[in-house]
Amino acid sequence: MDSVWLDASALEATLASMNTYLDQNLSSTSEQTAAQQPAALSRRVFLGKTSGLVGAASLGWLGAASLDTSAAAAAPAWNPNEGMRVGMLTAPIAGHSLDYAMDMAKRCHIAALEVVSTPGSKLLDPMNFTEADADSIKQNLADKGLQISSLVDYADITAPGQTEQVQTVLKKNVDAAALLGVPTICTLTGFPVGGRSKIQTIKEVVPKILRPVIDHAKDKGINVAVENWFATCLQGLDTFDCLMETIPDDNFGFNYDPSHLVHQELDILIPVQKYSKRIFHTHAKDCLIDVPRRNYVGILGDGWWRYVIPGYGDIKWGEYIATLREVGYRGVLSVEHEDNTFRPEAGFRHGAHYLNQFC
Repeated sequence: MDSVWLDASALEATLASMNTYLDQNLSSTSEQTAAQQPAALSRRVFLGKTSGLVGAASLGWLGAASLDTSAAAAAPAWNPNEGMRVGMLTAPIAGHSLDYAMDMAKRCHIAALEVVSTPGSKLLDPMNFTEADADSIKQNLADKGLQISSLVDYADITAPGQTEQVQTVLKKNVDAAALLGVPTICTLTGFPVGGRSKIQTIKEVVPKILRPVIDHAKDKGINVAVENWFATCLQGLDTFDCLMETIPDDNFGFNYDPSHLVHQELDILIPVQKYSKRIFHTHAKDCLIDVPRRNYVGILGDGWWRYVIPGYGDIKWGEYIATLREVGYRGVLSVEHEDNTFRPEAGFRHGAHYLNQFC
């Protein structure tokens, strides 16, 4: 079964609206061999198949980083009683195997993997996933002192005509998560559809799509978390409120990413304090604001903000993580690498080095 494809022109328009100022250095990719350069990925990666889409933030940088390739001691296995751990979203290395991702995590002192789990994924394909597959992965994780924090399929769930397919894949992810002992699956709310606003789509469309998935997940003891990517239906804090009121299930909540609030000039601490019991997973991605450029081109202009590795932007991570601790969050801080100035491994390594001081 194929994953959900976004319309190319719609994707281009959506990405253009993000105001990111990315220099992809495309010429450098010509030096990579085909073996070194697996299929590129879209910003939300799994909006299409796991191959064949162009990366919005890491195009051409899907090979292993040449920096710091010495082996490091295995990160300790995550225990919720011990506090937060640093993880990594495996999107930039989705052309590789899960073993490859585990080895990179060890080298980067990362404890958890947020695993791309879509039909045909080289990391984990949930469609025919068996108990034997789960046992093999769990043994490998134990040997390396790692865990999987979530299985993820960031599909456009509101794409017209794709509801049955979306539901099937997400349910398969729930089943795989249950076999693996993974507590959470992650997805998106999708984009506004049919001339509706984001609020209207949340009220009228999203619940019909996610209801069977949430119910199936509840039966299996699994949480369903949606990321607040601002280009989808989750943008301002009013949309957060609407979603939580519309779908009040205690196993449905957020894969919270504070970076999407920074360039909107929203308070990143409010969702943490208000929805502490419904944050099941978090993305660790920073946002760098170029104030002089913003003052020159205006807030509707381009190039005055971009996503960066944690510690290289404007988020006060100590304050943010302290607030997470205060409300009782003990989950993962999963580095989402969309910084075009770092290759995958170097970015994960720098992000983990910075975040681990707070964990």
